[in-house]
Amino acid sequence: MIWLIDGLLQFQPSFFGRAFVTDVLLPNAAGQPGVISGPITWIADVIAPHVAVFNGFAAVLQVAIGLSLIAGRMVRPALAVSFVWGAGIWFVGEGLGAIFTGTANPLTGAPGAALLYVLAGLMCWPRAGGDGLGLIGVRGARWAWAAIWLGSAALWLAPANRGPGAVQSAIASVPTGAGWLDHIVVWAASATAGDGTPIAILMAVLSAAIACAVLAEIDAGLFLGLAIVISLVFWIVGQGLGGVFTGQSTDVNSAPLMMLIASMLLGARTLRTRRAPAWPGAARTARRVGVVGLSAADHAR
Repeated sequence: MIWLIDGLLQFQPSFFGRAFVTDVLLPNAAGQPGVISGPITWIADVIAPHVAVFNGFAAVLQVAIGLSLIAGRMVRPALAVSFVWGAGIWFVGEGLGAIFTGTANPLTGAPGAALLYVLAGLMCWPRAGGDGLGLIGVRGARWAWAAIWLGSAALWLAPANRGPGAVQSAIASVPTGAGWLDHIVVWAASATAGDGTPIAILMAVLSAAIACAVLAEIDAGLFLGLAIVISLVFWIVGQGLGGVFTGQSTDVNSAPLMMLIASMLLGARTLRTRRAPAWPGAARTARRVGVVGLSAADHAR
């Protein structure tokens, strides 16, 4: 559904003109090291003369990925294409989440939605047997989750994000495109005025706790639930629901992916708990009880 929504957003008229290059791609080169800004600028220049063709291709491709996954046909090829496309978007379309610019903020979407698309796809990969989380398994998914949230903790402590007015400024610049959403964002910006430093410290601590708790499986369910709540709040007040009401959004931003990945980890954890025997002889005892039960029923008849 997320890939399908992104593809439909890509069909918006504004993306078939030069504004797609000047307003979406080229800003990702600003403040980047040369090894990143150079390729982004070059690719933008290549796309510029053919922007309508490229955007049409991107929209159709993303819709095709979404429909393939929903229909359950050609799932592996669709996911494989999504890995390549997602990596390209993360580099060119998101500037690697701006993590090398010093301005990346988890509140507004860092480390970038496209990176999380790839992670979610790896976790969704159909595989016979295994532990239920695709190519990387539950352990790999926990490590990836921990890396993302520990990275978020570090980003919260960056100078650009821990100033007294940093949180208010980040919220105030969120694109909304809807009056009701604008009211919520304005209220949140006013409520956080001057409190950027304690909020950043609190979020750094919570992010580190979410990472470590899930990795070490200490109250993992509780902290995954907390991550879902935090991501939902971020999506509303820090990402404006991905800006989908503005007519200028190419995706739903990172928070829905965070919630999706957390839900997948919760599901895998529940499945593993149900499958695991309560004690070493549980399965053997269950078989014995079953045999006795059947014998008693037969005897009664």
